[in-house]
Amino acid sequence: MDLLQLLILLVIAGICGAVAELIVGFSPPGLQVMLVSIIVGVIGAFIGGWIAETFSLPPITEIRVGNIRLNLLYTILGSTLLLVILQALRSGRQWFSIKR
Repeated sequence: MDLLQLLILLVIAGICGAVAELIVGFSPPGLQVMLVSIIVGVIGAFIGGWIAETFSLPPITEIRVGNIRLNLLYTILGSTLLLVILQALRSGRQWFSIKR
């Protein structure tokens, strides 16, 4: 993989991460919006790929960059799941509160 392929994959991951942020309603503060979207997209690609492999889901929207295949739908799904889990952990008292 050369540098151009890596940059293309990071841009695609950033777009998928931004779509997941729009779905969940997550907006990172400050100027780190693009960096957070890329990180969420990259982690979401791993989570989505793992989910697709675990449940033997067929590739639906697959993009090839060099010899790397990236499935857009599963990347967005994994990114959305990641953000939902992070928001649940951030507001843990509201979601997991036990009343006495």
